[in-house]
Amino acid sequence: MLLQVSNLSKNYAAQPILSSITFQIQPRERVGLVGVNGAGKSTLLKILAGELSADSGSIYKAKETTIGYLAQTSALQSDLTIEEEMRAVFAHLFEAEAELRSLEHKIADPEWQQNAQQYEETLERYARLTDWFQQNGGFEINTRIRSVLHGMGFGQFPPDTVISTLSGGQKTRLALARILLQAPDLLMLDEPTNYLDIATLTWLEDYLRSYPGGVLVVSHDRYFLDAVVQTIVEIERHAAKRYTGNYSRFIDLKAAEFESQMKQFEKQQEEIARMEDFIRRNIVRASTTKRAQSRRKALEKMDRLDKPAGSLKKAHFSFEIERQSGNDVLDVEDLSIQFAGQPEPLFHHASFRLERGENVALIGPNGIGKSTMLKALVGEQPVQHGSIRWGTNVKIGYYDQEHTTLNPSNTVLEELWSAYPGLEEVRIRTVLGNFLFSGDDVQKRISALSGGEKARVSLSKLMLANANMLILDEPTNHLDLYSKEVLEAALLDYEGTLLFISHDRYFLNKMAERIVELTPDGINHFLGNYDEMIEKKRENEEMALESVSLPSGKSGKAAVIPDSPAPSTYEADKQAKRDERNRQRKQEQLEQEIARLEAEIGKLEQQLTEPDIFNDYIRVQEIQTAIDTHQAALQQAYENWEQLLL
Repeated sequence: MLLQVSNLSKNYAAQPILSSITFQIQPRERVGLVGVNGAGKSTLLKILAGELSADSGSIYKAKETTIGYLAQTSALQSDLTIEEEMRAVFAHLFEAEAELRSLEHKIADPEWQQNAQQYEETLERYARLTDWFQQNGGFEINTRIRSVLHGMGFGQFPPDTVISTLSGGQKTRLALARILLQAPDLLMLDEPTNYLDIATLTWLEDYLRSYPGGVLVVSHDRYFLDAVVQTIVEIERHAAKRYTGNYSRFIDLKAAEFESQMKQFEKQQEEIARMEDFIRRNIVRASTTKRAQSRRKALEKMDRLDKPAGSLKKAHFSFEIERQSGNDVLDVEDLSIQFAGQPEPLFHHASFRLERGENVALIGPNGIGKSTMLKALVGEQPVQHGSIRWGTNVKIGYYDQEHTTLNPSNTVLEELWSAYPGLEEVRIRTVLGNFLFSGDDVQKRISALSGGEKARVSLSKLMLANANMLILDEPTNHLDLYSKEVLEAALLDYEGTLLFISHDRYFLNKMAERIVELTPDGINHFLGNYDEMIEKKRENEEMALESVSLPSGKSGKAAVIPDSPAPSTYEADKQAKRDERNRQRKQEQLEQEIARLEAEIGKLEQQLTEPDIFNDYIRVQEIQTAIDTHQAALQQAYENWEQLLL
């Protein structure tokens, strides 16, 4: 057992946050911690990490158990470079390596060998330290650093990039990379999927599935939870309950549990009603009064079931339209956007169309310009080339993930009222109540709201717009799992046209009818949702491989390429795929070579500890020369490997 929490409670003033929380985490167990915003998930992690104290209860872990904690706002603050910060994680191993090099020089020194006892102690120290260094991954440090940085999207960043020059999202990703390299026995992550694009999310899922320690993760990403966790702990109404399985399994179990409890409650209520009716009809009759009194005693002794609480109050809303747009809603032709002072455009040759009633997702890696494109569509970003043509009767509603349209000095009520001054206060309060702002909540300043609360204010303004074209930039960010489901239901019933950006693959699967993938050189089009796009890409790659591998003069199944490119484009695509396969093959060969050289160096260093060798001065010198040669080759292999990642 890695961690045991028993009867943990925490109050803020007189308000209970956590009550009698009890659960365990086993070695290598991956646990998802879920609940609505404000349920106390982050508070619980801070208590487990020692950053907050509990009012009562106990936390048990073995003395040797290490815990790593990454908070939601853990942007890495450092004046070091990326390489320096990551290498600092292994400071103890680099110190040991420096001592090993020093010991090697002493072992090879003829003068040092003159003192037999001193020489023997040095060899013993070298043997022990080498074993410890190897067991703690000393020979894999650089490989681990490069692998994690590449997986977290820093593969093309110069190692000497100063961390303080990075954006907030990049600093957060780097903080996650650092804690992964620290590899604690228990990894506690609070919303680690924020600021990650889909490629990085997929890598992180694979990494966590094979993580050798335990994982406790708070996340509102249902796809991520399904892919990673084996256990769900839900915090609801201040209490915790454990469910075996991933998130989808948890939803099924919870629904079945509620249905079973409701049936038991209703059955008992029917029995109580029958008994009370019997007592009422027979208590005053002499012939049946004893039986009625007996039933009354039985009724008084009965353990009455509480009515199942059911789901917590959820936001509820819908998006209405004033009137329909024309059939042709949007035509984007050969669009190019370039920021001032940048040598290259973010993207160019981007073209796509929208028709009335379509639900289309815009995807692509972080930094490609997806949000910038949406800003261009609503007139907030100039374009360098191309055209944007809107159809007739199109009324746009735009959701900005940064909520820049919200006035920090306004109260929640003032924010809506200033946007829609013609509405009565009762109507405004009703709308805000639908988004879970009631009573004094409507007097909160925008500046004091959480990310989830700001999202709900922005959605309430969007609902009142009655737009027939919704443009949404990461609408699920900061929403809890239940609010996401309400948003999905509202958008599925929406009769207008929808264009949205999202990294939430569950949301993409549920909402997208078509996917537009933005690349530096234009647009790739895919019919269907996210999973269908991934399957289509896989099929295209397999067909391209089959086409390349066929002997000359034989025909095979042609790869399905979106939008039927010209033969020259198709040949270029084939050559690009061929080049990519060659790159991947060279990368694999280099990784095998690196592993071989590291193993050889380890064997040679082990030989230096053997008595029949360390007493032979000439043999020691030969081995040391071989070690130096292998280390030079290893350094060259690392440099070649890095070049392939650029």
